[in-house]
Amino acid sequence: MTHTSSDIGLLILRVVFGLLMAGHGMQKLAGWFGGYGLTKTGEFFVQLGFRPGHVLAAVASATETTGGLLVVLGLLGPIGPALIVSVMIVAAVTVHWGNGIFAATNGIEIPALYAAAAVALALVGFGAYSLDGVFGIDRIWTPRLREVVLVVGALGGVVNVLMRRTPITV
Repeated sequence: MTHTSSDIGLLILRVVFGLLMAGHGMQKLAGWFGGYGLTKTGEFFVQLGFRPGHVLAAVASATETTGGLLVVLGLLGPIGPALIVSVMIVAAVTVHWGNGIFAATNGIEIPALYAAAAVALALVGFGAYSLDGVFGIDRIWTPRLREVVLVVGALGGVVNVLMRRTPITV
């Protein structure tokens, strides 16, 4: 197999993006990297209208962490990116939407960037320097299957937003 500069570019993108996403999840899950940890994140989820907050915070945090790690490893094709898209839809709509575009005002910039990178990686693939490439399973991810997995991830995010109860104002 011939390796190209595109494979190296995808490796760099996957490692940086995936580690940041996994770290983002671990901030919520374990309080790492200056995060609030699961208890405070669960309380915040309740304020956003997600109940039971502790359980849903754990699921969201684990989803971010798992999605990020799958991307870093280049494993299971579009599944990791679809997990990321799902949680970024929820974050964009429930936390960032009313704050404009840019991160300086807590706008949708960061979840939009995470979601765009996830979609791009899901559609393009992880490249030769990935576990999917090493194990030869990258061939199972046809363009149609990649799209279906992304749509399922997006629908998961939308359903989660729709199941939210009225946010609690503090």
